Formats: sequence, structure tokens, C-alpha cells
Amino acid sequence: MYLDDVIPASLYTWGTHLRVGVEAVATLAFALSGVLAGTRKRLDVVGVCVVAFLTAFGGGTVRDLLLDRRPFFWVAQQELLWGVLIVSVLSMGLLRRKYHAVTERAILWPDALGLGLFTASGVHMALVGQMPLLVAALMGVITAMFGGVLRDIVTNEVPVSLRDHRPYALLSFLGGWVYIAC
Repeated sequence: MYLDDVIPASLYTWGTHLRVGVEAVATLAFALSGVLAGTRKRLDVVGVCVVAFLTAFGGGTVRDLLLDRRPFFWVAQQELLWGVLIVSVLSMGLLRRKYHAVTERAILWPDALGLGLFTASGVHMALVGQMPLLVAALMGVITAMFGGVLRDIVTNEVPVSLRDHRPYALLSFLGGWVYIAC
């Protein structure tokens, strides 16, 4: 039985657009998180863009590698590349025009949004790939976590998601199971 046999074409098309929208919002949220982290570390323009791209695309790329999906999501949807580039340049311009102290708390908001949305996206991709439920839940965690881990490693920080008393991975895992249950 295939997805097309169970879901009407109109609903499937709507669901595809919703998935693409969720990935776009999550990608841009993580890009902003990367820009804030790079700016906080006083990186130059190229450094900030590298951190933004790693944060935005890191988890989804690891997911696509593990699920053997080609082309990668950011290659198939090149608009995401443009979106991250635009968010990076605009954010850097705004942050440098007026001096803003970028706090760790400011980074938490886009991180939380990206974490939740990328968890759902990773679980969905694994389920579409007909992976077992546990694998799907873990794929949600990987998709949601690895962009931030790469961001923190590149900016020479202990990954926020792995610090004591930060239950990001656990919440992502539980969120993945809620997505599966729905």
C-alpha cells in the first residue's frame, strides 16, 4: 500500500505544501539562530554566513544522509539557500546598524521554533521512507539537533542541546512520538 492509495490527491498536495512550509520556517529560524551566534562571537560576514548555513542545513543534511535521500532537501528546494542568504545579510545589517547585545536568551527563541518544526519534518521524512517508528522518532531528534550542535562546535561552545538541565533532545524525542501518534 502506498501513500497515494490512502490519501486523496488534493490532501496529499496540501500536505506537501505544508511540509515544505514547515521546513522553510524551521530553516529560516535556525539560520537566524546561526546569525545571532556568529554575531555574538564577532565573526566576520563570511563566518556569520557559514554558521547560519551550518545551523540551517546541518540537521536536515544528516537526516538525508542517514535516510539515503538524494538530492538533499536544500538542493531540491534551492529557495531555501536564497532565504538563508537573505536572512543572513539582512540580520547582520540590522544587528550591526544598531548595537544589540546578543544574549543566549535571544538565541533560544529561534532555536525553540526550529527544534519543534525540524522534529516534525524529520519524523515525517522517516515515516514517508517507511522507517520503523523508533527510527522515525530518532530521525526527528537528529534533524532538530544537529544544526545547533554544528553551530555550537564552530563557535567554540559546548553544544547548548547537550548541556546539563537542557532537555532539548528529550523534548524533541517526545515531540516525535506525539507526531507519530497524531
